[in-house]
Amino acid sequence: MVQTLELKVPPPAVTLLIAIAMWLAVSTSGAFAIALPRRLSIAIALAVLGAAIAAAGIMSFRRARTTVNPTRPDAASSLVATGVYRFTRNPMYLGLFLLLSGWAIYLSNAAAFAGPLLFVLYINRFQIVPEERALAAKFGTAFDDYRRRTRRWI
Repeated sequence: MVQTLELKVPPPAVTLLIAIAMWLAVSTSGAFAIALPRRLSIAIALAVLGAAIAAAGIMSFRRARTTVNPTRPDAASSLVATGVYRFTRNPMYLGLFLLLSGWAIYLSNAAAFAGPLLFVLYINRFQIVPEERALAAKFGTAFDDYRRRTRRWI
């Protein structure tokens, strides 16, 4: 059953579902409200940073003419290790995490902060691990070297 979720739900859909769940959790748990000064500024900054990092990842894939489809890592035509991929193996997922973190700050409720954590747990298990298996099978030592020198998230 657990493996049936691998590479099935696109990460943007996971992000949207978690964002909605965060909003619903906040609507029903006013008792966990947190006063965060400058929450709007911080939330916007995180969202912009997240969008920029994710966009840099997408642009790197486009330049390399490889697939951006997260459900088909086996269709990758090249291993991208330049640009933002020098700093993180998963800039698109890092960007989505930052967007969810900005949303949690904006919602200013302790219950909302479970969202970004759930995103990381889900994406690590059901997206990144299977992707890395596929990339290791396809690119062998080149991927192993890349994995050793570049962190998964940051």
